[in-house]
Amino acid sequence: MNEAPTGPAATRLPRGFRVALDRRVRWFDGDAALLGGAPPRLMHLGPAARALLAGGSPLTVADPTSAALARRLLDAGLAHPAGLVQPGGAHQPGGAHQAGGAQSAGGAQSAGGRPAADAGGAPGGPAPADVTVVIPVKDRVPALTRLLAALPSGLGGLVVVDDGSADAAALARAAQRAGARVLRHERSRGPAAARNAGLAAATTDLVAFLDSDVVPQPGWLEPLLACFVDPAVGLAAPRIVALPPVRGWIARYEAVRSSLDLGPDPALVVPRSRVAYVPSAAMLVRRRAAGAGFDEAMQVAEDVDLVLRLHAAGWRLRYEPAARVAHDHRSAFGAWWLRKAYYGTGAAPLAQRHVGAVPPMVLPPWSAAVCALLLVQRRPATAVAAVIGAVATERLSRKLGRLRRPRVCAAQLTGLGLAGAIGQSASALTRHYWPPVLLGCLFSARFRRAVLAAAVAEGVWDWWAHRDLDPAARPGPAGYVLAHRLDDLAYGAGLWWGAVRSRTTAPLRPTRPGSSPRDTGRAVRQG
Repeated sequence: MNEAPTGPAATRLPRGFRVALDRRVRWFDGDAALLGGAPPRLMHLGPAARALLAGGSPLTVADPTSAALARRLLDAGLAHPAGLVQPGGAHQPGGAHQAGGAQSAGGAQSAGGRPAADAGGAPGGPAPADVTVVIPVKDRVPALTRLLAALPSGLGGLVVVDDGSADAAALARAAQRAGARVLRHERSRGPAAARNAGLAAATTDLVAFLDSDVVPQPGWLEPLLACFVDPAVGLAAPRIVALPPVRGWIARYEAVRSSLDLGPDPALVVPRSRVAYVPSAAMLVRRRAAGAGFDEAMQVAEDVDLVLRLHAAGWRLRYEPAARVAHDHRSAFGAWWLRKAYYGTGAAPLAQRHVGAVPPMVLPPWSAAVCALLLVQRRPATAVAAVIGAVATERLSRKLGRLRRPRVCAAQLTGLGLAGAIGQSASALTRHYWPPVLLGCLFSARFRRAVLAAAVAEGVWDWWAHRDLDPAARPGPAGYVLAHRLDDLAYGAGLWWGAVRSRTTAPLRPTRPGSSPRDTGRAVRQG
């Protein structure tokens, strides 16, 4: 196993850095607190913080107080970077960099293509010249050629790692025509080892890993580079979208529900949150943060392992969907289903390496009890569930004594928590736990009805939740729900196979939140 990466040397945000609240964040109790983040929490705001956030405009770092608030909001997942304020007040959203000293949008550049520092001391962001692109590949010469043609000019380096291709000469010719340096493994050592070979050969501050079956979209690099204006960011990843054309039922489902596509909203990548990982199909890392790179002993989920190690070391990890990279998704049913099952086998080694970081469910005891009682479908059980919910609400209201309306806020938080718990439970029944659930269905008609209702309701809700991603490609509700359930069956099969093979129950054990959705941080106050 690779040694743990070292953490960031600095976390202070530069002057002029801007952050904007996540669109999911809700003001609570008037303007006294914010609800949201990753994982969700309730953050109380002092008078100075409320004044800085008043009006809904992005917060600009101008002094120690605004810098501390911006850092706190970013680290809680309550806000995301909104770019830098450049000289003359122009806003550079992510820094549009061009190599060779061309003028960038919103500010002057130095001769090396890097945005110049402003008069107030805000540093320029990194440029393409600071990036080495590393491409691990085996045999896919046409795909490699397609990828190389999509890369921007002015990169600091380009390394193609041939991981034991049958026709090494053909692959080398394709890579060298694009000006790439070619490294070769005489026999395949796996994608983790191939990426590490490229990482070791890089000399730039940043390294972009791109799989051979992706095609970066125009402008993909600039939003990722902008993330590294924050000195604490060690990794940034783009949104992975479907490579057109999208044909067939499975391809249409993957266009809106691929395991690689983490959605249209930016996010802080945090274990046990909405965006808990990013795939290595496309990612940009700070070379110093990556250390020795991926764990070569892992043949699956090595990207999630790297994400968890970087997070544990203190680096901030960003998901930036403004950057888009297209991926050639599997669309043949057999290959697609086996790949989903293969992903499931990675849960066991991850759970053993990172205890508690990849649980199938994250539920507080009270909501787990309520869900279990509702599953019984008996009036006495439902009554007991209502009592538990009422007690949980009352206990939470006592912890929210600083708010103006603690009981109202507690009821809202309890309702939101219970809705989330029901959603997790419905999904887990047909994904992580379907083998024992299937056994239960054989012996109880009541249980069968509950599972069927959960499978249909969760599937329809998931279809509705993804309605805006690609309406033209998305299957209808029946086709979507069927594909979604087959997706879950495949992942669950791989999960249980991996657990049995590793002789562990770690990936099957649910856990409770590290904290409840209440004040998880100190208020930011004037002075």
